[in-house]
Amino acid sequence: MKRNTNQISNFISNNAVLIVLFLLIIFFGFSNKTFLKPNNLINITSQMSINVIIAAGITFVIITGGIDISVGSVAAFAGIFSTFIAKLFPDISVVEGLLIQVLSAIFIGAICGLFNGIMVGYLKVVPMIATLAMMNIARGLAYVVTNGQPVYGLSNHFSWIGAGRIIETEQFPLGILPNIAIFMVVVVILMHLLLTITVFGRHVYAVGSNESVAFLSGVNVKKIKVLAYMISSILAALGGVCIASKLNNGQPGSAEGYEMYAIAATVLGGTSLSGGKGSVARAVIGAAIIAIINNGMNLLQISSYWQKVITGVIILVAVLFDKMQRDRKAAVRAK
Repeated sequence: MKRNTNQISNFISNNAVLIVLFLLIIFFGFSNKTFLKPNNLINITSQMSINVIIAAGITFVIITGGIDISVGSVAAFAGIFSTFIAKLFPDISVVEGLLIQVLSAIFIGAICGLFNGIMVGYLKVVPMIATLAMMNIARGLAYVVTNGQPVYGLSNHFSWIGAGRIIETEQFPLGILPNIAIFMVVVVILMHLLLTITVFGRHVYAVGSNESVAFLSGVNVKKIKVLAYMISSILAALGGVCIASKLNNGQPGSAEGYEMYAIAATVLGGTSLSGGKGSVARAVIGAAIIAIINNGMNLLQISSYWQKVITGVIILVAVLFDKMQRDRKAAVRAK
């Protein structure tokens, strides 16, 4: 009997995030008939895409035992930068425009991530402080270069990745596959493979599990941290470009609060804030939970202010759950 109880307890503990996801789908499905309609589900997928892209990158940092609160500001600055570049080439094709957007994001993200990585990995600055500095630098630059004004006058091609859809049918005149959702899937697959089947991925887990042991085992801890922060910033920048593309303009104040949503999605997905444990795939589930809650509350006409309160509660519950799991495992090892 006790063994069965332990098995049930372990099952619930290991699959809590999936259980919560299904319960939310059932709850909102019964609460509002619109929720389970195909167009709304596609809308949820589109809404969560940017958060997933950013969360996929921040997962690497959190697994190493760090944190990155600069991703929202990096996203905004990269979005602004991409709009300036796009205005220089107004007559380019969709493919050329997409290439410019991606390269712009990689360029800005790599610089910001390199700064964060050097500060944390080589100069031993506390991750929260280092990324707080970058958060203010990137956001400040976004306002400085635009003089606080939106960037307009972009070609329609610029909005292809953020607002375009690939397949259009009579049932789905706006298209059934948002380009941004396809882009999200590509990013998730690439980051999942990078984290799970490469030597770099194993070293990321090793650094987060025990930095000293990883160093003694021959892992270049400083390099791994720099690369982790660069990945986080590059994906944040890609997310920022997607936001600018979706709006078809550059907003210096865009992506505010995205760092909290990304961290919440990552922690909800089971990534431990103490490092050494996490998954890009499960961060997707965390982002889905947040998107479903926001969408469901919108359908139920609940104030957006309450959505922020509930997001904060979700982060708190996820952190407490993570701590309870770590305490329980520590108690088992002590026995």
